[in-house]
Amino acid sequence: MGRRKSQRKNVAMLDSDEDNSSVSSSSTARSDLMSVSGAGDVQVDKDSLLEQALDALYEKRGSTREKALAAIIEAFNTNLRHQFVEKKFATLLHQCLNSIKKGSSKEIALGCHAIGLLALTVGSGDHAREILEESVAPISHALKSSSDSLKTVSLLECLAVVTFVSATETEETERSMQIMWQLLHPKLGSNVVAVKTPAVVVTAVVSTWAFLLTTMDGCSLNSKDWQESISYFSTLLDKDERSVRISAGEALAVIFETGIEKLAAENKTTPDGSILEGNKYRQGYTHILGLKSKILNQVRSLSAEAGGKGSTKKDLNSQRNLFKDVLEFLEDGYIPDISMKIGGNSLHMSTWSELIQLNFLKHFLGGGFVKHMQDNELLHDVFGFTPKRKNILGVEHQMTSGEKRMFQSPNSVLNKARTQFLNKQRMLSKDRNVGHFAFGMGDEDSR
Repeated sequence: MGRRKSQRKNVAMLDSDEDNSSVSSSSTARSDLMSVSGAGDVQVDKDSLLEQALDALYEKRGSTREKALAAIIEAFNTNLRHQFVEKKFATLLHQCLNSIKKGSSKEIALGCHAIGLLALTVGSGDHAREILEESVAPISHALKSSSDSLKTVSLLECLAVVTFVSATETEETERSMQIMWQLLHPKLGSNVVAVKTPAVVVTAVVSTWAFLLTTMDGCSLNSKDWQESISYFSTLLDKDERSVRISAGEALAVIFETGIEKLAAENKTTPDGSILEGNKYRQGYTHILGLKSKILNQVRSLSAEAGGKGSTKKDLNSQRNLFKDVLEFLEDGYIPDISMKIGGNSLHMSTWSELIQLNFLKHFLGGGFVKHMQDNELLHDVFGFTPKRKNILGVEHQMTSGEKRMFQSPNSVLNKARTQFLNKQRMLSKDRNVGHFAFGMGDEDSR
């Protein structure tokens, strides 16, 4: 089933030449680092300033460490600090992990963000593996003991980014997704009373879980997991908080884009390859189809909601636009046609997985998004994006592989396995949506 010609196009403009607010200036990073080190009147290079901020992470005063982390984050947003990372990788990682283990909620949030930026900077390779191996346990422990929403959201986003960049095995990604899922469905002891999860945390769990799902092969997950997740996200569509509804809608779109063929396959054959005739394997598939009518009605209603008391127009429009796209996808297999301009270069996305990945990383990177999209080879590989650069004559041209290496860490070219896997998943997701996909899967359409 192809894409219809009249399909709505959403265009987001993120041109660094025109939007000065989107990227913080290097002078801001410099002044922050100098204020941390107390050397505002000394002219030193940027890596020296970063080293001074790194030294400040050893200070006993929490406010000093917080200021140092903020300065490091600003510096990593402004430029990809490959040379500094090559020299100080281990020290920076372990000091940030110490902040997660012992710091205030604010320091934990800053430490989490710094680790995520570190992972995006190093790309795939040995450093990425070390970040994943060293970070998962302390993040998981901090999540279990967290009662602060800001801290919880930061920990979730850090876990998501680190796993996205570093995980090369399905089991590693599933482990992180399970840690997230347990926040919504905790295992309670006999003397433990369930506590209502704040809406901001629910939204973060669903968003990070869906973000990692975009890297998964749907055939590696069983139908029981799909049933549980689809049923739960359907209940979230009825919640009062608009952010929860939106995150659940995005998650459902990714689920059906990624895993619906798994369900169809299980419906047709048993593990030994024989044709199913109404046995238990059919039950899971039938249960999913049973949710179809309910989900379509929910999505249709949310795409045309008139608004409610206290709701803002911006959030309402975001909800309507999202669920219009989700409705078209679930009914007919059409996906939103998204084009985003980044520093004079156009990036096109044609799958829900790509869109979810881009929106998540845009949110995480904030003011550093444009810079990373322009110079970060990991993101180039993930999105199939090759930015144009001006040569010495001022003429724009596509970057060559040699020019790309000038902007990248030596470590990033040692191991391409992760980025190649993500790129493969992106292409597979595109293939699934060309010519044959529809939510109803043929003759069981109950619209």
